[in-house]
Amino acid sequence: MTDTPWQRLPTPIRLLLEGTPAGIGVLDTELRYLYVNPALARMNGVLAEEHLGRTIAELLPGIDAREEVLRAVLADGRPREVTSSGHTQAASPLARRYWHGAYHRLEQGGRTTGLVGIVLEVTASRQQQHELEQARNRLALLDGAATRIGTTLDMDTTCGELADFLIPQLADAATVEVLPHPDSHHARPRPGGSLRLRRAAMAARPDLIEQVRVLGPQGEYVDYQPGSTIPRCLAGGRTIIENLLSDEEFGRSAPNTERVAIYRAIGIHSGMVVPLAARGHRIGTVTLMRVGDSPAFTRDDAVAAQDLARRAAISLDNARRYTREHTVAVDLQRALLAVPGAPHPDLAVAFRYRPAGTSALVGGDWYETIALPDGRTLLAIGDVMGHGLEAAAEMSHYQAMLGAMARMEPSADLLLRRMDDLACRVHEYRPSTCLVAYVDPVRGRYSFASAGHLPPAVVRPDGTVELLPIEPGPPLGTGLGGYLPADAELPAGHTLLLFTDGLVERRGEDIDESLRRLTALRLSPGAGPAELLDAVLAEAPSPAEDDIALLAAAAVAPGTV
Repeated sequence: MTDTPWQRLPTPIRLLLEGTPAGIGVLDTELRYLYVNPALARMNGVLAEEHLGRTIAELLPGIDAREEVLRAVLADGRPREVTSSGHTQAASPLARRYWHGAYHRLEQGGRTTGLVGIVLEVTASRQQQHELEQARNRLALLDGAATRIGTTLDMDTTCGELADFLIPQLADAATVEVLPHPDSHHARPRPGGSLRLRRAAMAARPDLIEQVRVLGPQGEYVDYQPGSTIPRCLAGGRTIIENLLSDEEFGRSAPNTERVAIYRAIGIHSGMVVPLAARGHRIGTVTLMRVGDSPAFTRDDAVAAQDLARRAAISLDNARRYTREHTVAVDLQRALLAVPGAPHPDLAVAFRYRPAGTSALVGGDWYETIALPDGRTLLAIGDVMGHGLEAAAEMSHYQAMLGAMARMEPSADLLLRRMDDLACRVHEYRPSTCLVAYVDPVRGRYSFASAGHLPPAVVRPDGTVELLPIEPGPPLGTGLGGYLPADAELPAGHTLLLFTDGLVERRGEDIDESLRRLTALRLSPGAGPAELLDAVLAEAPSPAEDDIALLAAAAVAPGTV
């Protein structure tokens, strides 16, 4: 290096300048290099002597040098710090590098002679800061998703929540496609090796929604050509980003080549497809699209989308499992309740069963009718505690037990005592409420006993409703016993109504208030059991919070059978 006044500095100062890892440079008033230390030379990838007499812009055109800040330091003498970025001539695998510099004006004899800059590379700390910000953003995104995605156990609702959440967080438009149920004919191999999925949800920015609907309606089954993006995403189980596609690339990525013109008309330029999978099972994909001036997708976008997809996939798998169990349980319950036993001809009986809405698991509501040898008819209604397939299955055990014991016990209280003993000590069934009535319609005599069940109601000939005061004992299966008999006489024209708690109970409401609502009903005078049950159900909320089982019975006048 040519000898300069900076080279003639005292040895300790010169050693400090040349040994420090900080890049140090001296510039004149035209921002031309007068001196650089070895660290700055390495940082710039240029020999120290090649800096002299050249400006930063001439030597390092790939750097955003912020020269306006340096000139401000020369102008007013106030030191400043600034971060610049770009690439020097030093080899680097990084997409962009960052430097932080502090600049001070140099003066001699009251005259400004230049400035000195001390520079440190801060790329690593910037990258860490960026990663930390991205992590915070992803956590905030997931925190929001936790309250907005998976609010129900319905698959299509969950898919819709996912698509809606992505707009405008990560995409201008989004669709969610799910694989058809394996037993569906839609799951069969398609001609030409295409893959069929159902578009479960679609969302877009308000100004794009009408254009995006041209892609097809929600619920439509779409066949994807072999090698297109969604089949490749599902086959590989990995996210695929496709930015700034040509028409030819679009044609290969789309479900079919006819879609390219639609994509162009909407203005789609970038897409990202993320797999939806949980517990080792493929569920489908979510497709994110960007339109117009929106930037292309980045790897950071992919990480955020994958986090959301994993969260949503768990909710979707839960919904799918629930739907399968709920369907089986409802089918089982309907099958078991569809054909109860026949009463004696002197008693007209009607039944109704309505499962709860899709947001709740099916319960264990049950009823039964048995014609006894002595001319009486046994009526029973109950509710197995708990929900789901097991509760629905165990109600069949109580029905079978009732049928086996009814002909052995002469009264309602003794029947419940025998059933409680068997349920608790022999089979260990789930507890169940149960209301039993021995009916002798010819004499108008009704004998009751209750195992933790709500009291029966009576509909008078004028359509008014009253409750019968039946003292409830413990539910069946508890082994506590203690069932008390109760008798009532109901004249002709009165209808007995047995029901489960789903008919009257409301969340947060006292049961007495719920029962008062039932007794406030005014039903059609002279209506038969079936008409009365339809009228009662019409007053119940739909969908109900719990299953509803109803049984109505009325004496048949002699000569009408």
